[in-house]
Amino acid sequence: MNKKTKDIIGCISFMVGLLILFTVLSVIFVPKDNSRAAGMEAVQANGILGEKENTIDYIILGDSETHSSFTPMQIWKDYGYTGYVCGTNAQHLYESEKFLRQALKHQSPKYVILETNAIYRYSSIENAIMAKAENYFPLFRYHDRWKNLKFSDLGGSVQYTYTNYSKGYRFEDRIDGVENKEYMKPTERTKHITKINRHYVNNIINLCKENHIELILVSTPSISNWTYAKHNGIQKLADQNGLTYIDINLMQDQLEIDWETDTRDKGDHLNYSGAVKVTDWLGTYFKQCGEFTDHRQDAAYQSWNKDLKRYEKKVSGK
Repeated sequence: MNKKTKDIIGCISFMVGLLILFTVLSVIFVPKDNSRAAGMEAVQANGILGEKENTIDYIILGDSETHSSFTPMQIWKDYGYTGYVCGTNAQHLYESEKFLRQALKHQSPKYVILETNAIYRYSSIENAIMAKAENYFPLFRYHDRWKNLKFSDLGGSVQYTYTNYSKGYRFEDRIDGVENKEYMKPTERTKHITKINRHYVNNIINLCKENHIELILVSTPSISNWTYAKHNGIQKLADQNGLTYIDINLMQDQLEIDWETDTRDKGDHLNYSGAVKVTDWLGTYFKQCGEFTDHRQDAAYQSWNKDLKRYEKKVSGK
């Protein structure tokens, strides 16, 4: 065996050994529960992992516009439909895809809503590659957990126990209003969607198709983030892929968003009163679709009624 062959074999052996090491360490370092105490990141969004198997009717993906605009417990109270907001601050589409993939391991929703602001968020190729590596080797994301590792982490057994009583919604009743104005002025311009973001949208589309889920694109109200040019870009994307697209920014007559009272930060995000209006529209939309069952009297869903009591106490301030 010549030196070149030995070097090649040695290099391959080293890489195989490294992959095995990364795999073993990933099993050890990955959180064994979805709670903050266990080291889980994005705990509120990852609360869906603790929900009972196949009990979620719809999932909402996207950035902070989602957990500011949709409150699933209101829909539960009014209609008995179960949903979860897997939204995080500044969420990138590769993160949206990850949330959806992990949720579909235990849930079979009929609808997935993708909030469109994330489709225009810049994603670098480097960050996307790193995110992919973290999916295969969680060690890269959770390497800091070495300080808090326990003997039980060595076994690799994962059991998710944490659930979020507001189902991913983040309550905020603070009012920081702005003057009502016409920010959706019609234009022929179209905001470009980057190639990498189109790639991840396609991944989400295909994932929904494979699981017989209807994907809906929704633009939530935001003076700061949304424009007609962005609307045109998303409409074109929806038309190209045969998707339903609903731009709530163009539904002022129906929802009557008041930017002087319905925002917590001068038109960037909605506050609770704004979220109630958007969620009321979504609940009505789902009811008209006729795909869901009212679970409120179902014994298997009584934990939702308990969560509703906690949620109502929170939003009432009592």
